[in-house]
Amino acid sequence: MPMAQSSQAAPAPPANIDSVTAAAYWKRTSALMWFLLAVWFIFGFVVHMFAPAINHIHVMGFPLGFYMAAQGSLIVFVVGLFWFAFRQNRIDEEFGVAED
Repeated sequence: MPMAQSSQAAPAPPANIDSVTAAAYWKRTSALMWFLLAVWFIFGFVVHMFAPAINHIHVMGFPLGFYMAAQGSLIVFVVGLFWFAFRQNRIDEEFGVAED
């Protein structure tokens, strides 16, 4: 069974906004996405690479490197998801493409 080819480029803007507004919307959306990916990378990889160096700092009695590996990064990820949804909804409302 052959796999379906996807030759779609960027999604077409909704019919009620012009191409300049769509470009501005995509710029804001992609900037938000790249920012959150950078935060994810920092808390997912960079902090853990330096865990031995930050273990002399203690949070709630645990070394900071251990705390970030066990709890801290997960907390940042969950808070980041909710923050992303909130910010994206505000961007959608600003450009008039919010869902009901």
